[in-house]
Amino acid sequence: MAEHQWHARRAVGFFMSFGLPVLLTCLSVTAVAQSGLPDFVSLVEANSPSIVNITTRQEVPVRNSSRQRDIEELLRQLQPDGESAEIPELPPTRPRGGVGSGFIISDDGYIITNHHVVANADRITVTLTDRREYIADIIGSDELSDVALIRIDATGLNPVIFGDSEQVRVGEWVLAIGSPFGLEFSAAAGIVSAKSRNVPSRGPANYVSFIQTDVAINQGNSGGPLFNLAGEVIGINSQILSSTGGSNGISFAIPSNMALNVIEQLRENGTVARGLLGVLIKDVDHALSQAFGLNRPRGAFVDEVQPGSPAERAGVRTNDIVLAFNGTQIEQSAQLPFYVGQVRPGTQAVLTVMREGRQLDLDVVVGALPSNDVAASGASRPSSRGNSLALTVTPLPSGAADDVPELADGGVIIDELRDGPARAAGLASGDVIVTLNHQPIGSVADFNRVVESLPEEGFVAVRVVRNGRGTTLVVELR
Repeated sequence: MAEHQWHARRAVGFFMSFGLPVLLTCLSVTAVAQSGLPDFVSLVEANSPSIVNITTRQEVPVRNSSRQRDIEELLRQLQPDGESAEIPELPPTRPRGGVGSGFIISDDGYIITNHHVVANADRITVTLTDRREYIADIIGSDELSDVALIRIDATGLNPVIFGDSEQVRVGEWVLAIGSPFGLEFSAAAGIVSAKSRNVPSRGPANYVSFIQTDVAINQGNSGGPLFNLAGEVIGINSQILSSTGGSNGISFAIPSNMALNVIEQLRENGTVARGLLGVLIKDVDHALSQAFGLNRPRGAFVDEVQPGSPAERAGVRTNDIVLAFNGTQIEQSAQLPFYVGQVRPGTQAVLTVMREGRQLDLDVVVGALPSNDVAASGASRPSSRGNSLALTVTPLPSGAADDVPELADGGVIIDELRDGPARAAGLASGDVIVTLNHQPIGSVADFNRVVESLPEEGFVAVRVVRNGRGTTLVVELR
């Protein structure tokens, strides 16, 4: 009897020492199997052949003349006889590389990626999952939406299937496939955190209403697809918010419905035409909703109607609240430019507004956003990034020159300033550049052309309009 009890106790001890972890592992697997978690394995296997890795190469100017003189002077001082020492001339340009992602949308080689992935690239290399490599051509690229269409000379490819981004719900599972930090064909999953996000860094003319997710998106994921659980592309991964440059769990994707509208236009003619109302708007908070008789905060509050704009002609007034555009409800102000921007200029639409407690329908003929010099066909350079002034510019909005005579011939708005000669000279974001190096600047194309012709060294005059008044500043290039 005692021997039997000892064997029983030994068996229990063996089970506790070795069997319990195994049992817990089995229970864990069973629990996962019964939890209803998504089958990401099948999703990745089915869609990986549609994903591409993109690497770019760009030749950028090397401002080496002053550096070369400094080196020669240092070598002269080190020479025992004090004679000057000549060193070989440094090359005028140096290569700069980039990496991104993309996905196939047709079996004959059309691929979607981000504008910022291929902007200014001299050479675009596309790598498929089977390691075949192709040189891609830019069909069209649009900075305002950050969407680009490229093409490789290949057939028999595996295109993705698109879903309806309007049906995306906060909290649903999503999956991204791309090349974070150049690590090709990596998958990451998460959920939709929010919809209709307006990312402040994109500036005032925001024509994208982003899908926000907590998917681990990093540098190199840009341009890759965001899938729903049905294996449909519902977004293009575009941006992250981060204090470190890596994923902080806040990423933004361009809705697929908007991207398809842009791609259709790029494929047809290489440029994008966008609708324009001509109003300045802001979100409706609780106080505004109470003051203007809304049952809850929603819509876009009209702060200003620009003179001569389509909105003014349609009868839109200051203090109107836009509740719907063409029957689509406007919950947040960021949605209004997003929906208007997808409508072709000249289209008649219906604005539903709340005015003095009454709901009105106004017929409006949508105008055209000023010529989008940023949308470019072929391999031309579609942006002003990376220039010697260390700033970026955007087109002058319609109506901005009405009360400022000096803007009669146009201009470009400084959108972003980095550390560099322009900031050192006192230029600021929001300044309107009207002449550069004594040449008139009427568009982004003019600005890009003049910047490319600037000397490597010396002083350059810049005429800007700030707060309605003109002033001339001098930038030193060195």
